[in-house]
Amino acid sequence: MISLIQLGTVDYATGLRLQQQLVALRKEEKIGDVLLLLEHSPVITLGRNAKAANVVASPELLAQRGVELFECDRGGDVTFHGPGQIVGYPIFDLRGFVTPAGKRKTLGAVEFVRRLEEVLIRTCADFAIPTKRVPGLTGVWTDLKGRDFSRADSGQDKEAASAAGVRPEAKLAAIGIHISRFVTSHGFALNVNTDLSYFKLIVPCGITAKPVTSMQQELGKPLDLNAVAESISRNFGVVFQSQMLWVETLDALLGRAVGVPMQYPENLRRLHDERGTRLA
Repeated sequence: MISLIQLGTVDYATGLRLQQQLVALRKEEKIGDVLLLLEHSPVITLGRNAKAANVVASPELLAQRGVELFECDRGGDVTFHGPGQIVGYPIFDLRGFVTPAGKRKTLGAVEFVRRLEEVLIRTCADFAIPTKRVPGLTGVWTDLKGRDFSRADSGQDKEAASAAGVRPEAKLAAIGIHISRFVTSHGFALNVNTDLSYFKLIVPCGITAKPVTSMQQELGKPLDLNAVAESISRNFGVVFQSQMLWVETLDALLGRAVGVPMQYPENLRRLHDERGTRLA
């Protein structure tokens, strides 16, 4: 079973500390597998393999646009998180998932990433956006060959149809993970209604040849984030062959895990008190 919690908008530092605490609890088997879905305040993050040169904006411009900058221990290069983007943090123990052939009971890092990609490919398909993997690159990319332009009526649709043959694949979702003692953290970022101008502040994932896009840009209209979250949940259940349990609050998750309803473990209570507000 995978417990899913929607946290709303969370600043990156709080989200990072929350992940660290949940990872520790997962390693101690005090909680089961958890999927956090949230939005971040505008932030640029640099993964373990990031090059500082891929942040092209000056500190002054970042401050002007209200964008924070963080280094973190996930894989990958530079990326942006912000409003309109669904960020997913799976806190999973990979020893609980069998490999496709059933030969091993522990899912490997590459297999885990492929499953995350599959979840997002299926989610995009739920909204009539064909996507694919690109060999040698992590993430989910538009598949223009799979688009049906036969009913292109609007000028925007016709323009997309005429450009389909020359436009490169565009990145819809980025993935960067960290694994410690079989327990995962960090995860994916799916651009739903994201303001794509923020990506001009960086070289996204260090890739200059392919643009970044969003579900809104591909469809020409904004989407309901809750509807996308529900699709993500459903597809996690299918791909990871698990029952999905929506949990309303962290209190509910942690109370059930430690046997004390509505009470945080001490380390998370400190995080809770520092904020002065509920995290969920």
